[in-house]
Amino acid sequence: MTPEDIAELTSPAGRVLLDSLPPYAPDLAMKLSEGLRRRGLPPRLVAAALTQSRLRQRAESKLGEFARTMLFTDAGLQQATRLKVAAHHARRYRGAGLTHVADLTCGIGVDSMTMAALGLRVTAAEVDPTTAAVARHNLHLFPSAQVIEADGLTLDLDGLGVDAVFADPSRRTGAGRRVFNPAAYTPPLDRLLALGADRPLGLKIAPGVPHAALPPHHEAQWVSDDGTVVECTLWAGPLARLPGAAGRAGRSALVLSGDQATQLDEQPGARLASGQLGDFLLEPDGAIVRGSLIAEAASAAGLDNPRLVHPRIAYVTADGCADTANLFAAFRVVDVIPYKVATLRAYLRARGVGHLTIKKRGIDVDPDSLRNELRLRGEAHATAVLTRVAGRHSVIVVTPCLRQASQEH
Repeated sequence: MTPEDIAELTSPAGRVLLDSLPPYAPDLAMKLSEGLRRRGLPPRLVAAALTQSRLRQRAESKLGEFARTMLFTDAGLQQATRLKVAAHHARRYRGAGLTHVADLTCGIGVDSMTMAALGLRVTAAEVDPTTAAVARHNLHLFPSAQVIEADGLTLDLDGLGVDAVFADPSRRTGAGRRVFNPAAYTPPLDRLLALGADRPLGLKIAPGVPHAALPPHHEAQWVSDDGTVVECTLWAGPLARLPGAAGRAGRSALVLSGDQATQLDEQPGARLASGQLGDFLLEPDGAIVRGSLIAEAASAAGLDNPRLVHPRIAYVTADGCADTANLFAAFRVVDVIPYKVATLRAYLRARGVGHLTIKKRGIDVDPDSLRNELRLRGEAHATAVLTRVAGRHSVIVVTPCLRQASQEH
């Protein structure tokens, strides 16, 4: 797709065509394309419109109904921030009293949209001409936002009157493969971090970043949305609520579930000892695990006598379990057996289990291969947690707590 395609799609004829398209269906796309071309519509416009129809449908899981009027690129949609996560980004800037944000790598413009929607002035930079054209369309209803086709690192931030910076560097190669080395981001992470010396800074990075690689005096916040860890965000200056101490970064987690948002902050000295398996097994949300905030989450959830099942494995056990506030998936312990395929097979067959949910931590096993080895038969369903109990490879048979079970069905 090119800037000329975007111009065609945003022309009156292109808008009419996009608005007239039915919900995208892969098996009907070819037939629909042929019909539109028989009506005399240019093949290139038809192809671009159907591409947008497909991308809009994919985007609804991230952006909701706003996706129905936006334009996209494939790469831009992959990297785009989920709308409710972007809203939390924007509230950080407004809450810090900032007024003009430079979004240095705006992509298709989702973060810039939410900032502008909260009344911030936004200068959005995008180096790719097609993506810049897409962002310009997506931001056209916000007079406080402007899109500049440029490398964001070349902007004269002082001349523009910018008082804060945001960036979401690309973490994929041209072939679409993920990049894990921050020095290979586009732009490189160190060049973006240098901007924080002059003004407040927010940077969205990959959630798998090791703690040792976090820059000191920043806040690193891991974010999950409905159980999926989606990002780590670095905050500097007045945007950082937890700038860390002793030359390291502060850590926090933001757990989003539906309309509920729960924030956990690192508490110095907080830790959980390991101990005997209790009546309940709790699986922390991924953002909590990434941020090493399990003790803080156990305290916030009000667990009764929480402890780790194993000192190096992120499963918590407790004697009582109230409302875990979406911080944990909660299970009642039914049984514990040694982890041996033959033993597990006999256990499940004796109970008529034909459907098995497998969770694992601390044991190197492929769940699909294990299911094939078990050769399950029956109508009953069970959940098996493969982990270490008292130093031994074990299977904890559990059943979801009522609140958790109701969320899963």
